[in-house]
Amino acid sequence: MQSYLPTLLLLLTQGVSSLPQQATEKAVPAPPSPEPIKLQTLPLPPAIADDAGPGDCNLTVNPKGTGCTGKTLHLGSGSFLPDGKHVLVQVTFVGAPEAPDKASIYTGTQLIAVKTDGTKFPNGDPWKCLSCGVYREKTEELEYPQAFRDGKRALGGSSILDCGKYDLIDARCTPQVAKWYSIRFNTNADGSGPGGDIRELRLHPDNVHLGFNAFTQIEGRLGQNTYFSKLSFNPSPKTGLPLGPRYDLLNVTLLSNPKNKQSVEVEGEELVISPGAISVGELRGFTGDGKEVTCIGYPTESSNIDAYAVDLTTGAVRRLTSHPEYIDPLDFSPDSQWFVAIDTRGTDRQMWLSAMRHIPPITDLVTTAVTSSTRNNGRRRFFRPYLLDKYGDRENYYGQRLNDQGSGVAGSGDYNDPEWNARADPRWSPDGTQVVWWDEITLSPACGGQNPLPCYRSKEPWGRAQRVVVATLTGRKPYAPVNVKTASDTVPWGTKYVAGSKDVAPPRVPAGNYTLPGQHSGYAKIQLRDDSAGSLSSVSVEYFKFSDDGKFVLNGTESVKTTAGTATLMLVDWRSDLVQIVSNVVNTKKTSPGGFQLSIDIMTNIFNANGTLVTTVDGKTYHQPANGT
Repeated sequence: MQSYLPTLLLLLTQGVSSLPQQATEKAVPAPPSPEPIKLQTLPLPPAIADDAGPGDCNLTVNPKGTGCTGKTLHLGSGSFLPDGKHVLVQVTFVGAPEAPDKASIYTGTQLIAVKTDGTKFPNGDPWKCLSCGVYREKTEELEYPQAFRDGKRALGGSSILDCGKYDLIDARCTPQVAKWYSIRFNTNADGSGPGGDIRELRLHPDNVHLGFNAFTQIEGRLGQNTYFSKLSFNPSPKTGLPLGPRYDLLNVTLLSNPKNKQSVEVEGEELVISPGAISVGELRGFTGDGKEVTCIGYPTESSNIDAYAVDLTTGAVRRLTSHPEYIDPLDFSPDSQWFVAIDTRGTDRQMWLSAMRHIPPITDLVTTAVTSSTRNNGRRRFFRPYLLDKYGDRENYYGQRLNDQGSGVAGSGDYNDPEWNARADPRWSPDGTQVVWWDEITLSPACGGQNPLPCYRSKEPWGRAQRVVVATLTGRKPYAPVNVKTASDTVPWGTKYVAGSKDVAPPRVPAGNYTLPGQHSGYAKIQLRDDSAGSLSSVSVEYFKFSDDGKFVLNGTESVKTTAGTATLMLVDWRSDLVQIVSNVVNTKKTSPGGFQLSIDIMTNIFNANGTLVTTVDGKTYHQPANGT
């Protein structure tokens, strides 16, 4: 599964549950002050044409004969190794000579370790290929590479690279010693077959457990479930494929439970919204101590996709972000005191949809798949890395941008060049002093040709379209490796997964007419309608002096009708005429007279709309992106 596929899918809606509580902090401190940051770009193998033929990666290009990568082919940084001096990177090698040349192993998708301290491996390279020449049963991408704390194993895609008694960076870790082991998720009652497809794997800090996501298709629509499991090495399996040594996922828990409180429910003739309900729409990782799972969940505010942390034992929920822009990848520091978010904040990419705050998440019953897809333009992201303390967004604190160094001019190649976009995942060093992520420059067709946006030439070595960046927090003192207690196999608020069971549609709000009282004053009248297949497809809301806090007062109407063109193609007819009064300020969210119609595939994320949707907040007006951009 290539990593530029969207990471937020249809089942961000009310498909998960909670114990009836919400996490609270005894005392939230004042936001931290900005701190000094030093940036560096890590060295990578030489880059040549993506379509390079056999032997094009010759000794002229790479005198050491240790491979070349495609200039624009997929690359992705991962975690630090436990020594804090190496970073895992997925690369795509091209142009290798044919066997029996010893350089023939530098081909295809591989994992490399890159030094971060300026030193080199014995052969003179600042990087070492860990997996080249190692047989791998799966031909998937090795996305989101993550090192185990023993330094001898690494997770890549849905497989684990193991060098036995040697560290991965040890010269004795050779293709003859290293082995790839597949991870198997058993989905058949008799244990037969290859098991289910899994994606977006995240290693728990105890290195015993694993979180993962899996696509579903229910009633013709694409969705996603999230799971927590225990990794167990099986040296000689008797059933299932592969029959060779592998890792099995045991004690699998579905991170939802239809019996408990949902994000949106009906009580009599009223709609009830519960911000404390667990909604693990997509699992993103864990806090450094492993006590909480981090995720993207059902919105707290309309059209505002945020990150949450959920206690694996109690089910208590913490909202980590509240900025109106889109957040997705994030990583907590080993001591759990900080996290880095990869977010579109500061770009205005989503503000035309989400800038008006304190709108209850009602239209989101049918729009989350859409509002989470407009954040990208195909392969292009609009992400930037931000450093936040563990309490997250609050008041006017929205973190410190990590890469805000340079001229900020498009095409400059500076760290804050807007054409260089951050990608998933950010990762902390074990001592809490560094963060690594990777960038990619905007590529055609997101620029050039018929697209009104110009393409810029990469100024990275060999014209590479990606770079791996390390931010050093120079004012911090390194700390010793954090001890992590082994997590329980049981998640009390989840549902034990039974192999062979079918995916079940999550509980949904039935069609009907409802009222939502404001927590402070006013109310909203709501109409929900199903399509001919019995799926919720239309939401209409009218607000009457609606306010949850007495400060933001909302009036007007908003309606959205969605149609599924295919399992992944969404067609939306959106009509907004909202007016919000905040003290003496008037905010608006309005569509053009004929409404706003959007067609977008949640897997490819190409924006194509008729009409306009414009939001004005605090005197600033936000417009939707142009089609194709």
